[in-house]
Amino acid sequence: MPTPTEPAEHTALRTAVAALGKNHGPHHNRETLWQEAGKLGYLGVNLPEAHGGGGGGISELSIVLEELGAAGAPLLMLVVSPAICGTVIARFGTETQKRTWLPGLADGTKTMAFGITEPDAGSNSHRITTTARRDPDSGDWLLTGRKVFISGVDLADAVLIVGRTEDSRTGRLKPCLFIVPTDAPGFTRHVIDMEIQAAEKQFELVLDEVRLPADALVGDEDAGLLQLFAGLNPERIMTAAFAIGMGRYALAKAVEYARERTVWNAPIGAHQAIAHPLAQSHIELELARLMMQKAAALYDAGDDMAAGEAANMAKYAAGEACVKAVDQAVHTLGGNGLTREFGLAKLITAARVARIAPVSREMILNFVSHQSLGLPKSY
Repeated sequence: MPTPTEPAEHTALRTAVAALGKNHGPHHNRETLWQEAGKLGYLGVNLPEAHGGGGGGISELSIVLEELGAAGAPLLMLVVSPAICGTVIARFGTETQKRTWLPGLADGTKTMAFGITEPDAGSNSHRITTTARRDPDSGDWLLTGRKVFISGVDLADAVLIVGRTEDSRTGRLKPCLFIVPTDAPGFTRHVIDMEIQAAEKQFELVLDEVRLPADALVGDEDAGLLQLFAGLNPERIMTAAFAIGMGRYALAKAVEYARERTVWNAPIGAHQAIAHPLAQSHIELELARLMMQKAAALYDAGDDMAAGEAANMAKYAAGEACVKAVDQAVHTLGGNGLTREFGLAKLITAARVARIAPVSREMILNFVSHQSLGLPKSY
């Protein structure tokens, strides 16, 4: 579904990825699709050409995820591996880190997870307790802490962990990012038993004095917050793409059914009680996509401040639009909407992920309240 406002190269990318997604479909094998998308260059469209990527930005990567999702074959790790981790390493990593990780992230032969959420911190990143301290003898880092709801750790070669180090000048803890191999001694993972069924499992991580070399630190130790937000804005934009793709998939199923299902001598889609809610969902998904495109364009242009506002708005709008689209699609199909044959019921729980993660809609409303509107904080 190209838009008249996007460049021709974006339309071409959208068409090509849509064909790939349709070829694999909702019953796709995740690993096979990931490998093929990597070989075709879709996983790394946002990464630098010098390190095997496509030289584009989040605008291009969001198209990839949206179109795969619209075909019923979303790759959730696109949000994490190239979008968050790849972006952070490309912007702030050392040359060695770039050479080691970016080519593999771009072609899909390497995958990286992202670990920020903690059991007692929730949305308050200032309460992160995973700490890193220097070994005075070797200069190594020793990392200790816990993380929860970390996606795809079993698929990953390493996790980009958000920890905190002590500022020698103030004694306060400041955020820093570390590349932690998943086979590092002291690093353990446990699958979280989730009701939602997805190819990408969720994990709790325990880091017990995990020893890392000095060069495991990404970027400048004193610029951790800037580097963190450089990854979180793409995460919000890509979550919007994930939600929009899912919403489009559900809506297309409902529209097809409403065209064909006949009860009283006419297709049910001829009745406004069916047609109007579907039309509303289409409008809301298109509006969310426009905000997502704005956020991606601002981010790719280097305007982090404006991109932060737009990315949060895009994620909010897409999450709301997706939940409504899925709900209306299921309702349109009636009892059939809950059958395995039509494959919509599983989207009811999946759609809510876009409202909850990576940040709740309430926290986005808080952000807009005090950042955009200048209202006082309540926390």
